Amino acid sequence: MNAFVKELEDYLIAEQAKFYRLAYSYLYNEDEALDAVQNAICQALEKHSSLRQKELFKSWFKRILLNSCLDIIRQKQRVKPAPAESLEIAGYEDPMPEDELLANRINRLSLEEQTVIKLRFYEDLSLKEISLITETNLSTVKSRLYSALKKLRISLEGVTIE
Repeated sequence: MNAFVKELEDYLIAEQAKFYRLAYSYLYNEDEALDAVQNAICQALEKHSSLRQKELFKSWFKRILLNSCLDIIRQKQRVKPAPAESLEIAGYEDPMPEDELLANRINRLSLEEQTVIKLRFYEDLSLKEISLITETNLSTVKSRLYSALKKLRISLEGVTIE
């Protein structure tokens, strides 16, 4: 086993809870989030040899995970299932902000804006890393972030917190 594969495996094992939280922040379903993470890990292990810049494997994997989540969202939009009952999630931290109002407002943003907000503030990634993960120009990422923050500020201005 070469050194890169070992480093990739170590990263995937060490960060699996973070991957789950990121997937859950998109899917809000335990099984779907676990499926997205599993699919992303399998895809990364299968296609690791196609990665040109090995030092960027963390951003590369998060892009795979993000695409896996978006694929599940697209599938759900094509086939509308019956409303799911609430799930108890044991053993994982909820990725949502403690302020449920804020989380709901974030979920009302466009998918592109949600992605930037979640990667920046839930995953604490730099704008450059977000640009790599989403394969989007850095100025576009900045624009989406500032637009999303402005929309959130406007939507929360009239809200009083007791």
